[in-house]
Amino acid sequence: MIEYELVDHDLGEVRFAISPLNELVLSLRTLRDPGRFPLQLPWLRATEAARAELQLDVLRALTNDAMWTPDFLTPRPYSPLGRIDDELAALAKTPDEVVRADLAEVHPAAVPAVLRGRPATVIARMLAALREYWDACFEPYWQRMRTVLEADVVHRGRVVAQSGLAVMFADIDPHVRLEGSVVYVRLRSNHSYRVSTAGRGLTLVPCLFSRRASAPISPEESPQIMYPARGLATLWETETTVPVNALADLIGRARARLMGLLDAPSSSTELAVRLDVTPTAVNQHLRALRAAGLLTSARHGRSVLYRRSDLGDRLLRGSGGRADQSSW
Repeated sequence: MIEYELVDHDLGEVRFAISPLNELVLSLRTLRDPGRFPLQLPWLRATEAARAELQLDVLRALTNDAMWTPDFLTPRPYSPLGRIDDELAALAKTPDEVVRADLAEVHPAAVPAVLRGRPATVIARMLAALREYWDACFEPYWQRMRTVLEADVVHRGRVVAQSGLAVMFADIDPHVRLEGSVVYVRLRSNHSYRVSTAGRGLTLVPCLFSRRASAPISPEESPQIMYPARGLATLWETETTVPVNALADLIGRARARLMGLLDAPSSSTELAVRLDVTPTAVNQHLRALRAAGLLTSARHGRSVLYRRSDLGDRLLRGSGGRADQSSW
């Protein structure tokens, strides 16, 4: 059990961040055991040819049979606006002793041959393999992935504002809870420690490649909880259904389809991908729906996220739900 003690139950101690590097490294689990990640199978199929050209021996060596990865490869991010170039540059500066210790922790019997040698050489080999992996398999899809992660952060912030920290922690994962001023994270492993977040804070990181909450196994690492992001099931969907004819007749089929998608906060880019249209076309309708009071919007980083308003919810329910299929 990992225990993080918040100073005076301070809300300011808790922050959210998004890490491209974390997603990249945690996704390596899907290469080892794709069957454990059924929601990512569309992405795995789409990137299969590209992966064949990568340094798979290095990439696969970065996880073990228990799906652990070295802690130094998933450092605590400090912003919801993290960039892969910055994170890879920081990774290159990992101290030699940390590289050795973390690799030995993940591979206690024997470190794989591709990860042996001088730490500087090993780090350079990892960076090259991870950079190629990002360019081939993540860069084309990152905007879509980031949208889901940002929507999760907006949702969690709303839960904190409306219901408090304890409800938010209980909602992110069944293995996380807040009791008094202590956050408890139950891991699959036997690792256990208790540390204070004083002066460091606690960072919460939504992830697309995690099945349950996790935390660093070393108390020396910065306090951090990675947890499964909301909306993962919709990540690779292409929407084809539309609301029933009554709503479509009232506001038009394009706007009715958008209304049906906005149960959770989404950006115009994500909506365009799901509807297979251009963001420009989506934005025109989003502006009109927001002006009519049927949507709300909030800026998060570089994105504007939209969601149905209470009025929009009532209108959609009054139309009777969803029915036939139609083109945009």
